[in-house]
Amino acid sequence: MTNCPSCNKHSLHSVKLNRKGKERSMSRGRRKYNAVKMGYGGSPRTPKKPCYKVGKRQVLILECSLCKKKHQRAYAARTKKTLEVGGQ
Repeated sequence: MTNCPSCNKHSLHSVKLNRKGKERSMSRGRRKYNAVKMGYGGSPRTPKKPCYKVGKRQVLILECSLCKKKHQRAYAARTKKTLEVGGQ
């Protein structure tokens, strides 16, 4: 049971993890990056360092069963290796 901000009631919500969407090939940043990479000169950005973040914050998409509206909630802990969604 979770509070829904749109209908302002406690109701059951279906939960799923937020995923990154498909990148647009004709976006401004992608076109600029491709233009700079063309020809001689190598990569325009510095190489990546060999250290990585422990984990990103998991963003949950909650869908209300009454009004079917969706809202987001960021998971509090950053360092979750696995996040079980829908487990009892």
